[in-house]
Parts: sequence; C-alpha cells; structure tokens
Amino acid sequence: MRYISDMITSAQIRGARAMLGLTAEALAAESKQPLASIEALETDVSSADAKALAAVRATLEARGILFIASGNSEAGGAGIRFKHWEEDGGIRPENLNATNDD
Repeated sequence: MRYISDMITSAQIRGARAMLGLTAEALAAESKQPLASIEALETDVSSADAKALAAVRATLEARGILFIASGNSEAGGAGIRFKHWEEDGGIRPENLNATNDD
C-alpha cells in the first residue's frame, strides 16, 4: 500500500519516461491508460486520477525506474534513477553489446 508521502511528481513522471526513451503514446499503451491521462499526470499530478497514477507508476517501476522521495535534507529533493542493475541480474546499458544480446 502506498501513502500520500509516496506521491510522485509530474516532473518525475516526465523524467522517467524520458530516461526510458518512451513516447507519451507508448507509456499510455503500456500502462493501459488514455493518452489524456498521461498528459494530465505529466502536467499536474495533484489533480490526476489515483488509479491512472498507480498504473503509470507501476509501469515505470517495472521498467527499472526507482522514484526517490523528497527528503528533509537541503541536499536534494524528489528524483528518479534506475534501480541497481546488480539487484535484478541485469546488464547495465553501457555494457550491452552483440556478445550479450539475447
């Protein structure tokens, strides 16, 4: 179960989509949400449909995105990054080549 403190921002959604190289249309199709919902989430997540937000977040997380909550430190706020590749046995993108192409 996610709580309000787990809320992600519109900027995080836009950034995650960009990091993955997905178009808004592709994210809509993969998350089974209307394109209008993706556009709404990327504009103002606070007024978006909670089910659409959950579907988009789950889709992005399944593709390896980790959402970082805003902390109490002045050193940084909310952000995104890829999950540790070593945790899931994956290969880092910079190490992909023809010899390990499955």
